[in-house]
Amino acid sequence: MASRKQEKYVQILDAAQKVIAENGFHGSQVSKIAKEAGVADGTIYLYFKNKEDILISLFQDRLGDLVDMFNQSIRETNSADEALHKVCEIHYTQLEQNVDLAYVTQIELRQSSLELRKAIGLAVKPYIELIEHILEQGVKEGTFRADLDIKLTRLLLFGAMDEVVTSWLISGRKYSLSAQVDKTVEFFLKGLK
Repeated sequence: MASRKQEKYVQILDAAQKVIAENGFHGSQVSKIAKEAGVADGTIYLYFKNKEDILISLFQDRLGDLVDMFNQSIRETNSADEALHKVCEIHYTQLEQNVDLAYVTQIELRQSSLELRKAIGLAVKPYIELIEHILEQGVKEGTFRADLDIKLTRLLLFGAMDEVVTSWLISGRKYSLSAQVDKTVEFFLKGLK
């Protein structure tokens, strides 16, 4: 029974991701999400309080999956350089492969209310903390500068990757996002060493 409930929850989030990517958050009625999910409108409210709750849950779920991927991948690395490369590679590759998620995370977040952005910011926090951990590891192993402002640098790295994805979307995806990984990481490493 619990797995069926989880399956329905994921089905609704998948539908919300698609509908919001196509129509924007403000143009996405709960009824459109329900129709895309193949459920009755009322079923949505068994899982979510309102449309804002759907968007917050979508961020928590999808960014949680990304952070899990990052953590698994960096366990297999031997240095902070490699870990940073893996994070950038996964970030770009996953969003390139899931354009709907890219639109929701890159475009819709910026158009949401301040309260909604704050709630979504909590979902982003584990990602920022992961970058911070990589930076701390790099300083400890002597790979990165000892005088690195870790709190500022973690935001600069996240913000730079975020902007690369946003620019890729705005350009109409005219080039490969994943092909930008090596140049991005090379730029980061020059500033970190």
